[in-house]
Amino acid sequence: MRKVVTFGEIMLRLNPDGYGKFVQADHFATSYAGGEANVALSLANYGMDAHYVTVLPKHEIGQMTVNGLRKFGVNTSDIIRDGDRIGVLYLEKGASQRPSKVIYDRKYSAIALYDPAKYDWKKIFAGAEWFHFTGITPALSAEAAQATLDAAKTAHEMGITVSCDLNYRSNLWSREAAGETMAKLMPYVDVCISNEEDASDVFGIKSEGTDVTTGKLSHEGYKEVAQKLVDRFGFKKVAITLRGSISASVNEWAGMLYSDGECYFSKNYTIQIVDRVGGGDSFGGGLVYALMSDKTPQQQIEFAVAASCLKQTIEGDFNLVTIPEVEKLAGGDASGRVQR
Repeated sequence: MRKVVTFGEIMLRLNPDGYGKFVQADHFATSYAGGEANVALSLANYGMDAHYVTVLPKHEIGQMTVNGLRKFGVNTSDIIRDGDRIGVLYLEKGASQRPSKVIYDRKYSAIALYDPAKYDWKKIFAGAEWFHFTGITPALSAEAAQATLDAAKTAHEMGITVSCDLNYRSNLWSREAAGETMAKLMPYVDVCISNEEDASDVFGIKSEGTDVTTGKLSHEGYKEVAQKLVDRFGFKKVAITLRGSISASVNEWAGMLYSDGECYFSKNYTIQIVDRVGGGDSFGGGLVYALMSDKTPQQQIEFAVAASCLKQTIEGDFNLVTIPEVEKLAGGDASGRVQR
């Protein structure tokens, strides 16, 4: 199996049943959430040797989290057991015109406080072909930012392909801080994954004619964003997700891959949302798999978008679909008919 490494924070996810509001809840359902963990799990489902690197406490909640990854085939041998707490994400799922809400309780988590000098990146990357991280990890703390930079540099020096999902989170840091820190990481990145909001928030790169709040999408605008990202940072490829938010319950979903000066657009899907959190990560996981496979650029973006479309019909952060399920949708069968 081909080895892929991802690095970031995994949190305990707590949410009211169904579409209940926080103030209605007398108990919470538990699962796990984290951008890079979600990507690792997708890749494990696709048959990759997916190694996930993070820091978790030695207590039972930390072990429960490790077990939650192991049961889906993620390699947890590089998870460091240290620190006192795991971050928590509270999620209230929206419906119709009521948006979803996220509350973080992740300050002073184990990964945020861990000494970056203690990671043995050369050992972790031995035999790896790909390294993936997101803009969430360096936003956690100065320590996590340094660890991410060290990892990206080492992977680049070892000839490993590096991908990054910009994933700007305003609850974690300012646009100015994000721009300064992420700019230092970009020279080591081969594949940049973004949406227009992230490119604008982090690097001030945006286009006219696109408004995500009205569902208005401009193909020319996204081409412009991708070209500007390539011109500034020299990426080999840029992938952009195209989400048209009709409501919290209905989204338009597509994607674009910019490769060798050409733009490839996927089919557009209208999704009846079950759980959109983790949708971008499932796109990233699908894209990494597709880029490592014997697929054309058009097939690569179709696979990534189909994978992420299916994920948004599944409860929880994790994408639990198989390659045949993704390829069936990517091939044009969106009927949803019962399989007997």
